[in-house]
Amino acid sequence: MHTLVFLSTRQMLQCQSAACQALPLLPRELFPLLFKVAFMDKKTVVLRELVHMWPFPLLSFQQLLQECAHCSRALLQERPSTESMQAVILGLTTRLHTPETEAGTQPLCRKHVLRVLDMTGLLDDGVEQDPGTMSMWDCTAAVARTCIAQQQGRTAEPGLAPIPVEVRVDLRVNRASYAFLREALRSSVGSPLRLCCRDLRAEDLPMRNTVALLQLLDAGCLRRVDLRFNNLGLRGLSVIIPHVARFQHLASLRLHYVHGDSRQPSVDGEDNFRYFLAQMGRFTCLRELSMGSSLLSGRLDQLLSTLQSPLESLELAFCALLPEDLRFLAQSPHAVHLKKLDLSGNDLSGRQLEPFQGLLQAAAATLLHLELTECQLADTQLLVTLPVLTRCTSLRYLGLYGNPLSMAGLKELLRDSVAQAELRTVVHPFPVDCYEGLPWPPPASVLLEASINEEKFARVEAELHQLLLASGRAHVLWTTDIYGRLAADYFSL
Repeated sequence: MHTLVFLSTRQMLQCQSAACQALPLLPRELFPLLFKVAFMDKKTVVLRELVHMWPFPLLSFQQLLQECAHCSRALLQERPSTESMQAVILGLTTRLHTPETEAGTQPLCRKHVLRVLDMTGLLDDGVEQDPGTMSMWDCTAAVARTCIAQQQGRTAEPGLAPIPVEVRVDLRVNRASYAFLREALRSSVGSPLRLCCRDLRAEDLPMRNTVALLQLLDAGCLRRVDLRFNNLGLRGLSVIIPHVARFQHLASLRLHYVHGDSRQPSVDGEDNFRYFLAQMGRFTCLRELSMGSSLLSGRLDQLLSTLQSPLESLELAFCALLPEDLRFLAQSPHAVHLKKLDLSGNDLSGRQLEPFQGLLQAAAATLLHLELTECQLADTQLLVTLPVLTRCTSLRYLGLYGNPLSMAGLKELLRDSVAQAELRTVVHPFPVDCYEGLPWPPPASVLLEASINEEKFARVEAELHQLLLASGRAHVLWTTDIYGRLAADYFSL
């Protein structure tokens, strides 16, 4: 539903030239809604002028593009339009090239002038987008080009210096874009357009380049560092981690696919690990830690004991955890604060099952998101875990894909999960009943690659749907689609 104010605003923007002429005459309280409507409807001429004339110190995408009283559409949950994003950037460029007394028809009061353009929070779903939308890689490139162009086009004319604007963005970088982004960050130093990175994701970037980028980032802005596919190893981590640890406000550290060179223990390897642990102890605000695909067997206590504050999100996928690792975590101060837990790829079917249940018991009051993909959980393990699992009454998401569960096991889970009123999504495996000639126990690779009987699975889906309807839980999504659902970001929980 749209309010009359929204509909009137949309109608006014149909003629963009007339709308731009009217902007100086409109009350500033209308500008937030004007921005949302113009962004939504790709009224690029109006968008550029709105940014050019913006009468508030802050222009925040997260505030302006969310659901509001006039329009229930949340644009931040959609991939942004390329046209609208380019219009905002062009408006900013125009503003920086306009003396502060010439933006619009009235002089700008420095008290009510744009100081911060916050473009963070854009959807980054990692899937191929259509040509009309802008990915995070595209957004990074567009902002970087603006920074470089602004530096190259600066003049030294007295009296015409623009009011500096801080541009907050989430940056994505790889080998191909590294040099370009580094130049942009260097160009923003001392420039009227100051680039501030909130979340940095670096993929397949050499160690020296990662360090060079970290040295250019503002320590007061950075919230997350996400290093992927970098094969750093303990030696590489020991070089990079002190540069990360200088960001005292860092809340999230994600070290994906760190090469586990500790498989060949050595004196140097142990020294590097101890140094890494010492640096981890410098973080005072860390709330999320992801160490996916790192060999942490028997070492989780050493890692978590160094942290100064309890974690709220912990991802330990494919970390070869031992029973003592899970037992330590269950008894640690972190367990009772966990909102998100990912143990995917760790075998929970044997001696790990009991300490895992203890961990669930400890985290039951706070846990919102639980990912257990490929954990070798069959019906027997699931059924004995259900009593403690259903005590997680705040749970919203449960991921069980790639586990050897039967239709009978899924039905038991569905019936017992009725007690979990907040549950909204269950990603379940194809039941083993739908395969032909499975070895037992079936390896995860077989479950992921073997073909299923489509007719049998269609009957399974129909039966699950009927059970959801009968229990009044039709709003809960039960799906086998692990790619169609965005993994819940810790900061959105």
